[in-house]
Amino acid sequence: MSAPAAPDTPVASRTVAGHPRGLFHLLLGATVLLLALGLVMVLSASSIVSLRLHDSVYTLAQRQGLFALLGMAVLLVASRMPVGFWRKMAWPALVVALILLVAVLLIGVEVAGQKNWIDIVGPFRLQPSEITKLAIILWSADLLARKEFLLDRWSHLLVPLLPVAGLILVLVLLEGDVGNTIILSTIIGGILFAAGAPLRLFAALSAVALAAIAALTFAAPYRLSRFTSWLDPNADRLGDGWQLIQGQYALGTGGWWGVGLGASREKWGSLPEAHTDFIFSVIGEELGLIGTIMVLILFGVIAFVAFRLVQKSTDTFIRLASAGIGTWIVAQAIVNIGAVLGLLPITGVPLPLVSYGGSSLVPLLLSLGILLSFTRNATEPAPVVAEEK
Repeated sequence: MSAPAAPDTPVASRTVAGHPRGLFHLLLGATVLLLALGLVMVLSASSIVSLRLHDSVYTLAQRQGLFALLGMAVLLVASRMPVGFWRKMAWPALVVALILLVAVLLIGVEVAGQKNWIDIVGPFRLQPSEITKLAIILWSADLLARKEFLLDRWSHLLVPLLPVAGLILVLVLLEGDVGNTIILSTIIGGILFAAGAPLRLFAALSAVALAAIAALTFAAPYRLSRFTSWLDPNADRLGDGWQLIQGQYALGTGGWWGVGLGASREKWGSLPEAHTDFIFSVIGEELGLIGTIMVLILFGVIAFVAFRLVQKSTDTFIRLASAGIGTWIVAQAIVNIGAVLGLLPITGVPLPLVSYGGSSLVPLLLSLGILLSFTRNATEPAPVVAEEK
């Protein structure tokens, strides 16, 4: 047994977040809880559509369970890898991501108007844009870490980062995937912010991004209809506004404690994409406001751990990669939940760790495994300072 903390040890050094292993346990706990909740909710939310498509209520849930097992295995291996390994993987990961983004344009499968899937085996498909998120994080962090003492010069801060990021965004846009384009842009912004980029740069980039989003929205009728239905879903209740209205109805009927696990009415066909993009609505319906708040708290824990790594680490690569991964998870959760609540337009982005889909789940768990490996290297025991007498 370890000796109890000395009476003169400051309280801050004895907190979970201040302990050298505290961040590791916080992150692992939040990840496992979100993953477990996701498996349970996918089983519930997908049961009817799974029965309709595969003659079994368990088929989609079993696939998600397989993705979860693979993802947890990847997470555990990644958590044991040294920081140097991830830096060595930065360039190979970027090259593989670029190859896959080009391949999906040539041999990809179109789903719901977006050509962003590659058939693998049987029902299993790969979405290269999900892998690209981690690749751009590792590459950007390694690139800027190598230029650590040159980042006060715009030429080193932005080149070749922005040209490569721009190429990736264009490739993803050619797939028709605006949602992941927004997430990728946010990731780049988070890394640049952690690198100390001036605020006027973000003002310029934000103006360009808003202009691009406006142009893309007006260029495609289905995107424009999504935007107008977000502004006034009741104007087309039985058309483009249907999903948002039914999602909010599910949240509203859940009350404080929900109608009970497995008792959702919306999953019977009233709510499109109940087990993917709108699974947060089913959580609210079955587990109530308390269940949705718990989901927000768990995402808050992940955000806290990433922020602490950015704040505490003296390794530039760890700081920047942690900022990228944290931005990815938090931004994607905000975009998904914001769409369900009607605060943001619907973009088809899944809820991290909770929505159905292996192409999203496995790279996310790999990224969280990398964060876990960072906690082993970036956190040191808090110094014990005696109180002044």
